[in-house]
Amino acid sequence: MATYAPLVGLFVLAAGFALFSVTAAPFIGPRRYNSAKLEAYECGIEPVDQPLTGGRFPIKYYLTAMLFIVFDIEIVFLYPWAVANDQLGVFGLVEMVVFIATVFIAYAYVWRRGGLEWD
Repeated sequence: MATYAPLVGLFVLAAGFALFSVTAAPFIGPRRYNSAKLEAYECGIEPVDQPLTGGRFPIKYYLTAMLFIVFDIEIVFLYPWAVANDQLGVFGLVEMVVFIATVFIAYAYVWRRGGLEWD
């Protein structure tokens, strides 16, 4: 049980810091509110009144999220390779070069098609 004491201490310290931050923020933070601060943040789009059922939402946000997920999942596959690098040898190196080349080709394709532009 003594080996877990530093871990428990870290959790207690993190919980104490979180609790202190949440309770102290209303007393310490600034209280200068204006109409711009009270508006909903829409990622640069001017907020407009929409019906309760929603409305049209730009597809660019969904495409950006999907691109992030695809590239993020592809990069996660680099971690097992990095851990087992010594055991895989030349075969692992060749496979990883092919994988990184595939990711780079996909990235270049998305870049050329304008998927990374925010305009």
